[in-house]
Amino acid sequence: MTILFSAKLSEQHQQMLTKRFPKETFLFYHNMDEAKQDLERTKVLVTYGEDFDEELLAKAKKLEWIMVISAGLDKLPLQKIAERDILLTNVRGIHKIPMAEYVISMLLQVYRNEKALIENEKEHVWERRGLPQEISEQTMLVAGTGAIGQEVARLAKAFRMKTIGVSRSGRTVTHFDENYPVADLKKVLPEADFVVSVLPSTDETRHLFTMEHFRSMKDHTVFVNIGRGDLVESEVLIQAIKEQEIAHAILDVAEEEPLPHDHPLWEVENITITPHASGVSPKYLDRSLAIFMENLEAYVNGSKQYKNVIETKRGY
Repeated sequence: MTILFSAKLSEQHQQMLTKRFPKETFLFYHNMDEAKQDLERTKVLVTYGEDFDEELLAKAKKLEWIMVISAGLDKLPLQKIAERDILLTNVRGIHKIPMAEYVISMLLQVYRNEKALIENEKEHVWERRGLPQEISEQTMLVAGTGAIGQEVARLAKAFRMKTIGVSRSGRTVTHFDENYPVADLKKVLPEADFVVSVLPSTDETRHLFTMEHFRSMKDHTVFVNIGRGDLVESEVLIQAIKEQEIAHAILDVAEEEPLPHDHPLWEVENITITPHASGVSPKYLDRSLAIFMENLEAYVNGSKQYKNVIETKRGY
């Protein structure tokens, strides 16, 4: 069986895979430009998901399984993958630790006025600027109650926060005091001091947050988006900040990435922007390959007990 990697791996990771599965043929490449020459004989493709389109899928006539070693599936030809009944899995959940830590660190950055303190340090100014606040005992609403959302809520509990979860189903989930379906989002937003979105990009979530949602929030609310940039239009978010409907927005994702140098989001004082880095971790590949190897064992053995199977029609 031919297993092709268009995702670059270290020699150490390559050796680990070939030693664990000595009967399989592994083809390791640094990118899809190099890898596409072998797509025709590939049965299993391991990719970051951004390099595989409909044209390449047509060439991969023997393909039975796509393992995406990221959580995002936005750029994959999901409809064609579904038509061919190709197994699609990803590494959902491995980002939960770094992304949850990111949320807490950014909330602390805003509430403790850390940007101003860092600027003072650069200028050698010994001065207290602004009144620091405490994130403890606030209320956090998390839109998206999967593995990442649950970890965010778990850490919030260390700060004695009330946690509200909003999801498609509204089912009860660990670490949340209350759970609601997306249909009730507007109803519960007024309770939140912090609103955190970890929602994926789907037809249902695209531009889900409107100006009406921001107007329903408290004027001191901090909005954090670590899910997908198309959750809210940039113009709407800028308007919400300028009209003081909310106090601050923290964006690790944007509608257009990389965010253009001249994009107006950069110029808004109460918006903090980071370059889609909340999930970055030195343990990223180790965690990704652990899921891949678990699934490969199931694939080879025919048990079909796969982890993180994607419903292609939903996109997650």
